[in-house]
Amino acid sequence: MKKFFTLLALVFLLSKASLAQSIVSFKSLGHSDDAIYGMSGASSIYVKISPAVEINGSKLVLYFEPSQALLKEHSFINIIINNKPAYSAHLTKDSVQKVSLNLSREDISPDKFLKIQIKTLLTISDDICKDLDNPGMWLKVKDYSYLSLIKNTKTGLNDVNISNCFDSKRAIVYPSDPSLKDLKAVAWAYARLKRTSNKKISVFEAGQLPDSIKNYVQVGTMQRLPDDKRSLIKVSPQSNEGIFYLAKSMSTATDTITQMVNERGTMVAHKTVATTAVPSEILFVSGGDDAGYEKAITALGNINILNSTFGDYLLIDHAQNDYFKNIDENRSKLSLKQIGGTSDFLSGIGSLKSAFSFKNSDFNFTPKEVEIRFIGNYSGLNPGDRGYFNIYLNGLLISSEKLDASGKLNTSVTINRYQHHKYNTLETEFRFFPTNGLCKNSFLNFFGEIDVDKSYLESKNPFISSELSFYQYPEAFNTGTTRIVVSKDYAKYAAGAIGEIIYELNNNINSNNFPEFSYSTDIPAGDLKKYNIIALLSKDDALLKQFPDAPIQFNQNFRLYNTENNKVVYSLSDTTSNGLAQIFYGRSNNATLVLTATGTHISEAFLAASRSITEQLSTLSSNVCVTDVNSNKYLFNINKTSENLEYIDTKSAITKFWETYNLYILLGILVLILLSFLFVRSRVQRSQELYND
Repeated sequence: MKKFFTLLALVFLLSKASLAQSIVSFKSLGHSDDAIYGMSGASSIYVKISPAVEINGSKLVLYFEPSQALLKEHSFINIIINNKPAYSAHLTKDSVQKVSLNLSREDISPDKFLKIQIKTLLTISDDICKDLDNPGMWLKVKDYSYLSLIKNTKTGLNDVNISNCFDSKRAIVYPSDPSLKDLKAVAWAYARLKRTSNKKISVFEAGQLPDSIKNYVQVGTMQRLPDDKRSLIKVSPQSNEGIFYLAKSMSTATDTITQMVNERGTMVAHKTVATTAVPSEILFVSGGDDAGYEKAITALGNINILNSTFGDYLLIDHAQNDYFKNIDENRSKLSLKQIGGTSDFLSGIGSLKSAFSFKNSDFNFTPKEVEIRFIGNYSGLNPGDRGYFNIYLNGLLISSEKLDASGKLNTSVTINRYQHHKYNTLETEFRFFPTNGLCKNSFLNFFGEIDVDKSYLESKNPFISSELSFYQYPEAFNTGTTRIVVSKDYAKYAAGAIGEIIYELNNNINSNNFPEFSYSTDIPAGDLKKYNIIALLSKDDALLKQFPDAPIQFNQNFRLYNTENNKVVYSLSDTTSNGLAQIFYGRSNNATLVLTATGTHISEAFLAASRSITEQLSTLSSNVCVTDVNSNKYLFNINKTSENLEYIDTKSAITKFWETYNLYILLGILVLILLSFLFVRSRVQRSQELYND
């Protein structure tokens, strides 16, 4: 089985000492223990190498743990670097084994990637036919494997430029009183950084950036940049001119280096403290005036401009974003190559798998049904051979077809909206078993390959419903123009959330969604029908009254209940930091998303809400999401007949009095009944006594 882990981690490491090194573990790159299963398996790791690293003399140190059931002397591990053999050996009897390899410039691809492939050939018995699908056949590549990289002191920061500096940045700084253009700049910078590496990105107001962060993006017109930062820009943009400027310098940092050392068969962490010189980089996105600033922001969305800027600054006289428009605007049919698939030549017996992934947002609309067609070739089966082609969607077998002597694969399966999710994993499997007794001789005779250019996914028709749900986000905003609306007094809190939204709107194979930005006080009521609307508002914003079709109305206090236990999940009057998102169709059937935030941590609440609605949701009909800054999340389907929504202010005085004092009233009635019973009983007893007398 092959697993591909694309780790786009750009490591910027410098030091004044020519042989100073930095230890970068696989775990720090987001690569956990990776298990390779089966007789013959492989795992591939891609690491982007910074120009600030001298690869000559650097090392790759791999730790791997083989299954104890293996015949070690008959099992092998092979390491291939940049598609060239680097190491091959049979396994030893150690429970954890180590391989150390020296690296050179020949090991780096032209696009500055270090490609590491680990291939295995494992054996449990002397009969390979009995080893097929044995669950004891595995080998783990440990996450404390690492790269020991020498810091480049010859060229220093000279090789760092605008085209390759984005991968190392995880923070954005914006003016403390941001304008709409500042929010727009933050959003597109955020989307650019997140597309590079799906790691956490922090957003700070000017003056609140921690001293520990040396590498970040700063946005704002030249006039609004702090004096100490503006002095770093050595090129002055003119009026109506935008600028990208990369300011580079060195600073000193003290860090703790952890290295795993084998002590008597046990891996022990050894920590040392080191003081090194580290790069300090600030990428400024600015302009001579608002018009020039707008051009710089527009250029942020143009990946071709960013990737081809090899200097430290770029003056922008003209920028456009309609360059990205694809001829196939409909995007109803996608080849496997378009969604990132590659053709793999698979050979052997047993299970031969390939994996692909796709999102609903890769299509121009949420698909109701998707036809999945696979076209390829395989070696024709001999009489008595058993072969199958299986298709798995999100881990479930959805199709199985028997192979024959033709060697031609052309099969399809159609899935409905209940089978595919917002994010999907598609897996194919050639499964081949030769005629009994010919297993050893047929080990390499079978092969299979899928043609990713001819194989495709096709959406048969759009999923249309009377009510919009988070399942249809973000592709509900793919058609038409989108306008992002912000409460002016909440603008400073909304920057990170807008970044998440811009990223998600363009997180597909055809990134061309460039929303317009407006304050809530500046948007005419008629515009709410002309555009798709994404609004980030305070709960008191008057614009909320302009959404009569919203599942929740904010002009009255309300409560949301968990229908399972009838507990209050959210109340508008809460002082805790909560984010609430609701999605619905506007009056002209336009997609509308409204986010609100309450409490003391408004930025975090907005950000939590924007992230929650992009996750793999378990329901097709949720249109309201409540989340807090601790990632607790509740999903609701709210409509006019919902029983989990209660408007407090709509109740009469009598109803409120009853709900407040009903227990006391019932207790009083019970006491009166008891007293009445005792009184009647006493009168009856007295009457009996008089009668007896």
